[in-house]
Amino acid sequence: MKIREIEEKDNRRMEQIIKCSLESFDLNIPGTAYFDPQLGSLAQFYKQQPNASYWVAVNGQDEVIGGVGIAPFNLKKGICELQKLYVSPEAQGMGLSTELMKVALCFAKQHYTYCYLETLKKLHIATLLYRKFGFQLLDSPLDGSEHNATDAWYLKELS
Repeated sequence: MKIREIEEKDNRRMEQIIKCSLESFDLNIPGTAYFDPQLGSLAQFYKQQPNASYWVAVNGQDEVIGGVGIAPFNLKKGICELQKLYVSPEAQGMGLSTELMKVALCFAKQHYTYCYLETLKKLHIATLLYRKFGFQLLDSPLDGSEHNATDAWYLKELS
């Protein structure tokens, strides 16, 4: 397994992984990443933003099996957002999410003071991962949130 920055050739596969994952939890609903307009062009989307990046994990055949992104959330406050952490079903349970988180948070520390994320309580494995990395549960979303279907919001100080 290798983690590298996303390339345009990876867009379609990453979109499939994200949509299939959300469908498996009946979360293919408005207010989730499922309907994000940039979902089919993640490589271009992250390249055009300052202090942003998206990484994909690939197997030995260079096939995308997961990904994660960091993008600005509120530059005035030095906050980034951890975005679109998804792993294909065949790659789950192998520690891939942990490795993707390490890459994303290492990048985030270089550019931001805080990292924010939005998720859903029903995604138990994900929430355990976020807590393992020191994210603290918030009572409500930060101003500027775009995903109104989420019901769990986390913040981590990057020090």
